[in-house]
Amino acid sequence: MRNRTQPESSSSSSSASKSEPRATDEQIKTSSNDSIHVSSAKRSGLVWTVVFATLICASYGVYYYQYEHMPPPLTAEQAGRRGFSELEAMKHVKALTQLGPHAVGSDALDRALQKHSSCASLGSAFESKLENMFSVTLTCSSPQYVLAASQKIKESKHWEADVEVDFFHAKSGANRVGTGVFKGKTLIYSDLNHIVLRILPKYASEAGENAILVSSHIDTVSAGEGAGDCSSCVAVMLELARVMSQWAHEFKNAVIFLFNTGEEEGLNGAHSFVTQHPWSTTIRVAVDLEAMGIGGRSALFQAGPNLWAVENFAAVAKYPSGQIIGQDLFASGVFETATDFQVYTEVAGLSGLDFAYTDKSAVYHTKNDRLDLLKPGSLQHLGENMLDFLLQTASSTSIPKGNAVEEEGKTVHETGVYFDILGKYMVLYHQHFANMLHNSVILQSLLIWTASLVMGGYPAAVSLALTCLSAILMLVLSISFSVVIAFILPQISSSPVPYVASPWLTVGLFAAPAFLGALTGQHLGYIVLKAYLANQYSKRMQLSPVHQAALVKLEAERWLFKSGFLQWLILLALGNYYKIGSTYMALVWLVPPAFAYGFLEATLTPVRLTRPLKLATLLLGLAVPVLVSAGNIIRLANVLVATLVRFDRNPGGTPEWLGNVIFAVVIAVVSCLTLVYLLSYVHLSGAKGPIAFASFILVGLSIIMVSSGIIPPFSEETARAVNIVHIVDASGKFGGKQEPSSYIALYSATPGKLTKEVEQIKEGFVCGRDNVIDFVTSSMKYGCLTDDNSEGGWSQSDIPTIHVNSDTVDTEGNENERITQVSIDMKGAKRLTLAINAKEIEDFTFKVGSEELVPRDAKSSIYGWHIIEFSGGKNAASKFEIALYWAKNSTRTAGNSNGKEKQQPLVKLRTDFDRLTPKTERVLSKLPPWCSLFEGSISSQPLSFLNSLPVNF
Repeated sequence: MRNRTQPESSSSSSSASKSEPRATDEQIKTSSNDSIHVSSAKRSGLVWTVVFATLICASYGVYYYQYEHMPPPLTAEQAGRRGFSELEAMKHVKALTQLGPHAVGSDALDRALQKHSSCASLGSAFESKLENMFSVTLTCSSPQYVLAASQKIKESKHWEADVEVDFFHAKSGANRVGTGVFKGKTLIYSDLNHIVLRILPKYASEAGENAILVSSHIDTVSAGEGAGDCSSCVAVMLELARVMSQWAHEFKNAVIFLFNTGEEEGLNGAHSFVTQHPWSTTIRVAVDLEAMGIGGRSALFQAGPNLWAVENFAAVAKYPSGQIIGQDLFASGVFETATDFQVYTEVAGLSGLDFAYTDKSAVYHTKNDRLDLLKPGSLQHLGENMLDFLLQTASSTSIPKGNAVEEEGKTVHETGVYFDILGKYMVLYHQHFANMLHNSVILQSLLIWTASLVMGGYPAAVSLALTCLSAILMLVLSISFSVVIAFILPQISSSPVPYVASPWLTVGLFAAPAFLGALTGQHLGYIVLKAYLANQYSKRMQLSPVHQAALVKLEAERWLFKSGFLQWLILLALGNYYKIGSTYMALVWLVPPAFAYGFLEATLTPVRLTRPLKLATLLLGLAVPVLVSAGNIIRLANVLVATLVRFDRNPGGTPEWLGNVIFAVVIAVVSCLTLVYLLSYVHLSGAKGPIAFASFILVGLSIIMVSSGIIPPFSEETARAVNIVHIVDASGKFGGKQEPSSYIALYSATPGKLTKEVEQIKEGFVCGRDNVIDFVTSSMKYGCLTDDNSEGGWSQSDIPTIHVNSDTVDTEGNENERITQVSIDMKGAKRLTLAINAKEIEDFTFKVGSEELVPRDAKSSIYGWHIIEFSGGKNAASKFEIALYWAKNSTRTAGNSNGKEKQQPLVKLRTDFDRLTPKTERVLSKLPPWCSLFEGSISSQPLSFLNSLPVNF
């Protein structure tokens, strides 16, 4: 076979070659006297290690600047009357947290919100705080905290602005959202109070016809004071309202600030406002402020459906922060939570923005959601962004009137892609443009790959297949190595998740094994690819074994680098097909490396032999991907670690290792996708051994620290989420005179046994899986119970009752339809969770007094149950009438009382009191400092009563 010759290298290519460490040219004389230049297949291990370390440092630098770097807090003097001051907003946070936990129905919420109450209940210290803060003298009939702040804003407004303050009492209502964590549930509320503040120009009354809503919730869960969730949001809104009242004379649209209650009980505050308040009909855009942690940068994580709001935000925000990937994850249900934004989009049909604080997510809904953990600059960041946005939109004449656009005669929702770069710039483009861009890149990539395979023939196709094998081996081994650690951790540590308080441990426990697996997998693929290429080169060229081996290594290196193009191209195609907004990440990881490779490495000269990949190709190719995505990847890892604190919503219902395995798989997949380019450079260097050894040492040290307990799994700041509930169980005793059972239950949403906690509490708890407790919407499958009959702190009069008023068959109306009328008395509780057996009952109605809140219609069910959740204020109703319409295929017809077969109850319920019994209080006083009470939406409060109605009543 005639040898291919290479022309003499140009000066530019020679200099590029000389810049490569230890990559020298050697001249080979062949039988035909042609000269071929073959580069030595060596690369400095030190240089590769330095590049690796540089990329790690750059990634952390991007994360720090994007998420940790905060704007300086401004004083009132620095901000001026028309500027936002964090120090002024912080006064509101301090005052609200001073009240302690203020859940719906609590006295503390009344003090934060109520129009009138006893001043004596506040105490002289808090009264003095209010007087100093707002320069008002409190009397027994004066408004209290949020209302007082709103009135102060009204008094200090610009003379050409109009500020209206409305203390809004919402009547009873029913809320049924169609998606998310509350999907399939009927949420009923009563006696909710909100404060609504509207700002508009005094001499332009038409501005009130179009309004921008800014909303957050005053209520907290009963487990914490709510400094982050969401007193910080309320404080930002109060300071924003003060500032906006100085600008309102220039507005074309009104701005409404809604301080609602009932969000923690199922988004009820937002629902009651949009369905009952007269101002709700004027709202065109809704902005929701939330917190799933405490402080940090408040990031945009939901936007749309119309892009008008996010376009204005991106154009004017001083510190733009937002990622479409958060919206995709939230919509997928990865995070089991919901915000008022869901009500504004689904029920009210509005478009808008949803912001959330996500720093220190482990403290969410615990006692550690406290003021001292609120990072300085957090309120300034959100406040200045929102001020810029509101000034822009309130002065706009193009505010949308709906949430949809017209396209070819059809009403469709707009969607878009948005992400920030370093928290300084926001990129935004429409999904239509994204589709064109993605399709263009996919088409060009396929054309390039097709041309390459046609030119390379069968050997190129086989090499491509082996390259795919290398990527598969990377993924399989990376997942395997990290998952092994995930299974080991519960066996060697006191907690299955020993890294929650120290997230940096995940680098050694998961990232290092994933890296080792990826390196091993790619190296195995490299060996197989070398073997095939060596066989091909031996047939095509007559070279010495040394030079042939060098060419084979260089060619294999290039194929491994190009495997990154292929895997990101596949992800780009899939994301584009399913219209996933965060598909831009695949675009970013495909185009810049491919451009760098084409610009610095590719050649159209067929006779040129393979040369080592330039380090410039790697650095140029990874600069943009690291800049755009490194911060997001690190942030996502931190949030995922924090969510493990409340991972097991049905304690004991999931294996202890499951959270570790999920996290390990995520880390392994991300590692393989992002390291594919970098690792392709390591095989020609001497760095493989030292890097692998260092990774092993890192894994070993991390395991030693975990197993020895040197690094505790939890701390006082990042605590284990536990629940301590005094349960009075009267279920199964319908119509009888049996005494209810009473006991204290200790359980945890954090995976792992409670042995260590019980040993410290010493109150006779027995732990295990023997006694499953059904909390109606959740269950305790592992926990600890006291074996004594705890009677103090409750009485028989607290037990909710279920009474069957009538059980008839309608022979005239609807084919012998059976209807059972049931009345329920909550006995003073302000929270009810009710489940109706969907196998027996196909429909129901729900009445409060004479008002039918839930009519008969098509009801959905969850796991075979119709779920009703009720909550309300201090004056909420406590007695209800329910009509049950039996299914035609019910297991029991009227008059048939065959109770031999064990059945699920017809109705089961739970009522909750935010009251501590003596035994519960004693257990709480002994709770270890690394534990904290956790409360999710509609979860059990400290005193719960269980009751049920059997099918064969």
